[in-house]
Amino acid sequence: MSTSDDIGDFGGRNALVAEYVLGLLSTSEHQRVGALIENDQSLRNERDFWISRFASLNDEFAETAVPAHLYPRIAARVFGEQPKASFWENLMLWRSIAAGALAVAVAAVGFNLIQPVPDANALATQLVAALQGDGSNVQFVALYDGEGNVRLTSLSGDAVPGSDYELWAIQGGNAPVSMGVIPISERSTVTLSPEVMAGWGAGSVLAISLEPQGGSPTGAPTGPIVATGTATQI
Repeated sequence: MSTSDDIGDFGGRNALVAEYVLGLLSTSEHQRVGALIENDQSLRNERDFWISRFASLNDEFAETAVPAHLYPRIAARVFGEQPKASFWENLMLWRSIAAGALAVAVAAVGFNLIQPVPDANALATQLVAALQGDGSNVQFVALYDGEGNVRLTSLSGDAVPGSDYELWAIQGGNAPVSMGVIPISERSTVTLSPEVMAGWGAGSVLAISLEPQGGSPTGAPTGPIVATGTATQI
């Protein structure tokens, strides 16, 4: 069995390596995937591809000085000495580097950019979205794996007793379509329904609303929208 087989099939492997580059994995999972990448040329090519691909998103954000107290953590990440930090501490670091979470996280990883030749057809439908809102601390990163699944990582947000957060897809002028209730404090995966898949693509909007426990009773958002983000091809 090859090393790359240890982290799943093509779609799952691509999503996992992308999450590794973005710094979304727990410390132990980051170390495990990093070791697999270093021992497998195909995984190294995928890692370098995602670094290059995500780096293009930096053009959307202004350069921001990194606080001095973060440099030791960044240096440890760059030179392979993983700090002994919890999953939530890693996410706090990731969010603290700048408001543009997606692009700046990649810059913080600090790898040299190398441009391998990926399978363009297989990667053409990979999408990413950063969900956040004004006046709300709810933040998620959504990564579409190109095979019908959206992998969600919660960056921040507080549970509200008696309520749940619900994910919605908004495509063009169509009414929001529920993608189900999602946890606020952990990673999760949502499989797109045929209704969502019918209009899914770059430009689709993901939104999160605060609903009664169990989700909206009407099939449409009834509570406040606490975070939104637009799916962007990567």
